[in-house]
Amino acid sequence: MWMYEKKLEYPVRVLKNDIGMAKFLMAQYGGPDSELSAGVRYLTQRYSMPTNMAKGLLTDIGTEELAHWEIIATMIYKLVKGVPAKQLREAGLGAHFAEHDRAVYPADAAGVPWTAAYVQATGDPVTDLHEDMAAEQKARTTYEHLIQLTDDPGIKDTLRFLREREVVHFQRFGECLNDVQACLESKKFF
Repeated sequence: MWMYEKKLEYPVRVLKNDIGMAKFLMAQYGGPDSELSAGVRYLTQRYSMPTNMAKGLLTDIGTEELAHWEIIATMIYKLVKGVPAKQLREAGLGAHFAEHDRAVYPADAAGVPWTAAYVQATGDPVTDLHEDMAAEQKARTTYEHLIQLTDDPGIKDTLRFLREREVVHFQRFGECLNDVQACLESKKFF
């Protein structure tokens, strides 16, 4: 079904350890509006779409969201790599370290584990596409906030790339909504 190329969609450059930024990035790794939530949402919703264009778009964007999830994981891992346990504890990641060491685990910035309850799929294609457009805007906003929380030019660069992909996804979902509505409004002749 998928061809996996063993390289990131966009390079991740990290100048130095930054435990706080790693913690903030967890919002996009395991939060309700994270790349994981978006990827699972779109790959789930695609089955109830009435057009091949919509099914294909949800598959494409859902797959890309998983690639973004990999980018976020790489940033988090690089930001905490080699940091002593004591510093992780002082930064509020002691509980995470106790259970996961430095492994990246799907939870949000507050440490709340990811849950499938974050995934919206109603079976109504118009409702789901509106949800998808809103999700892309929320992700764009989160990336803008994350950009403001770091002074690392490599992290800023990667976050800007991810933010711009959210804008493109929003636009593509708008086009898809028009396609789906036209299909649903067309007269059916038997």
